[in-house]
Amino acid sequence: MDQTRTDAPIAPAEAGVLERIRLGASELSDAMSKVAEQVLLDPEAAARATIMDLAELSGTSPGTITRFCRHLGYDGYAALRVAIATETGRASARHETGWDVNIGQEIAPSDPLDQVLKQLITIDAAMLRGTVDTLDLAAVERVAAAVSAARRVDVYGVGSSATVARELQMGFYRTGVAAWVWTEVHDALASAALLGEGDVAIAVSHSGTTAETIEMLSEAGTRGALTAAITASPEAALAEVADVCLVSSARRTSHRADLLASRHSALLVADLVHIAVAQRRFPEALEALESRARAVVGHRPTPEPRDGAS
Repeated sequence: MDQTRTDAPIAPAEAGVLERIRLGASELSDAMSKVAEQVLLDPEAAARATIMDLAELSGTSPGTITRFCRHLGYDGYAALRVAIATETGRASARHETGWDVNIGQEIAPSDPLDQVLKQLITIDAAMLRGTVDTLDLAAVERVAAAVSAARRVDVYGVGSSATVARELQMGFYRTGVAAWVWTEVHDALASAALLGEGDVAIAVSHSGTTAETIEMLSEAGTRGALTAAITASPEAALAEVADVCLVSSARRTSHRADLLASRHSALLVADLVHIAVAQRRFPEALEALESRARAVVGHRPTPEPRDGAS
């Protein structure tokens, strides 16, 4: 297994990312040295490459790329790509379409709103791209298959993660899956205790360290349910207790402690799972959607006729 020599960043954070890679080359394992060589050989190509592309070019694995990023002090590959793109001037190419914000900077109190807006959407876009690049689609397929065949599904999430949990449960519910969402630990544990073989429990936690969420998912697992985690921290405790881990991208800034962008990445993962389930249950999902529409049609306002219409 590829091991790093130290968990500390390989060079001072104030240095540019490429300079930090050069300065810290001696601190890298053999596998990560191959990644460093490839990045330094063609930084612009590295900024364009997906994690799978860079792994193939460097003759390593996505896991090595992830460890390389963390060794540099980045949360994941998406953040590293942003740093490389910024340093090599790739970000300046966005002037042509109005994307002239420095995608690596923080938001200052004096920044005009048009710049803040561009900064926010750029961060969101980078994180969504990072999720697309790193998400294990085979893991998504496994979860979707289990949910499609499940007797019942529990979805857990507390705090800001409860929003994602509710959206995922509602997606399942709309397509006819027997799914419940639990955002309070006592109710969640009581529900988890009733799960069994063939059931599914999905927990959402950005940090992967929320004690209540870990306890909920762990209880479901002890009852025989398939457990899945949606998290930005694949090495955190929640991922360890889950049978399947679905990783969303993350980036933290001082001005956005909870990062709506991280929630958007988690929502992307949740939406993909929901759609994959609906694809497998298409006849049932379609019938459920049509039945729901018929049930509420009487409560929809009738459009008023336009002037002159009979």
